[in-house]
Amino acid sequence: MNISRFSLFLLMVAVLLAPLSTARAVRLKDVATVKGIRANQLVGYGLVVGLDGTGDGSKTPFTNQALVNMLENMGVHVDKNEVKVKNVAGVMVTATLPPFVKSGQTIDVTLSALGDAKSLQGGTLVATPLKGLDGKVYAIGQGPVSIGGFQFDTGTNERVQANHLTVARVPDGATVEREVPVAFAGRREIVLHLNSPDFTTMSRAVNAIDTLLEGPYANAQDSGTVSISVPEKFAGSEVAFMAAIENLEITPDSAARIIIDERTGTIVMGKDVKIKELAVAHGNLSVQVSKNNVTAASPVENANTTARDQENKLIALNPGVTLGDLVGALNGVGVTPRDLIAILQSIKAAGALDADLEII
Repeated sequence: MNISRFSLFLLMVAVLLAPLSTARAVRLKDVATVKGIRANQLVGYGLVVGLDGTGDGSKTPFTNQALVNMLENMGVHVDKNEVKVKNVAGVMVTATLPPFVKSGQTIDVTLSALGDAKSLQGGTLVATPLKGLDGKVYAIGQGPVSIGGFQFDTGTNERVQANHLTVARVPDGATVEREVPVAFAGRREIVLHLNSPDFTTMSRAVNAIDTLLEGPYANAQDSGTVSISVPEKFAGSEVAFMAAIENLEITPDSAARIIIDERTGTIVMGKDVKIKELAVAHGNLSVQVSKNNVTAASPVENANTTARDQENKLIALNPGVTLGDLVGALNGVGVTPRDLIAILQSIKAAGALDADLEII
């Protein structure tokens, strides 16, 4: 990314973040969850059959053993040492069981090859029990798989492939056989957990709930948990009560934070980022190769290389400047993403950055 493009990028960031100075209200359901209402993970081992020679080879004995066991259960007696098929693949089958799902309903399943299968394209998952962490079977998965990709030979010793071929899905491929009991009706108290705990956000949520219920029904336990007593007028109508609570609008608050991804050069800054008074000196290092005219990242052999430190630019920033001021100042210097990362780290190390600096 050259200087002109990065300058345009910084200006776009400033414009996009400018409207955020006036925080927008969001629904309580978008920033909080109800205690006890959660999804459950299911897992099982299954076989995908009907592959076109792209299944597991002879070096995956667990697939042959599973195939022999399946055939034995069907009354077909075979010698496992004689079973060498390439049209079968052993897969790990995973699914998520949402709350309040009832027996007879269907859920999606995901298949991941365990052996050396080359592709699951065109296969069919054989009936596979899916168990929870308690060891009980909650669903049965079966059906044709969908990989969202393809692979074929062009006839000239070349192979064309699109997307990942050893992970597949079966939409609505598992039927729920056992329900997870969740008692919601008849509750006298409902507990909410904020997705991002914050004392200011919690205080605003409590005020909004008490205003709606016209009384002190909400009790904040900490920055992320609030218990709500169900008023008598909502007794027997807990669903309607919860619908009213989760649609309350509040203005969430958050700490000033800067997120840096050094691998990609990505930098994300919130609107509340401020810095103290400081001076930033930024000098660009120019590298010239007279022989091969390559960049500094290229190997240099037998070439006259000169390094020249260009004229330094000095900018002064007043106390309490915001993101817009910071963007404008750094844009005037003409920094690159990598330089900006180094500058922000130095500012943080100097104690002049009023924000959390997180590197991912």
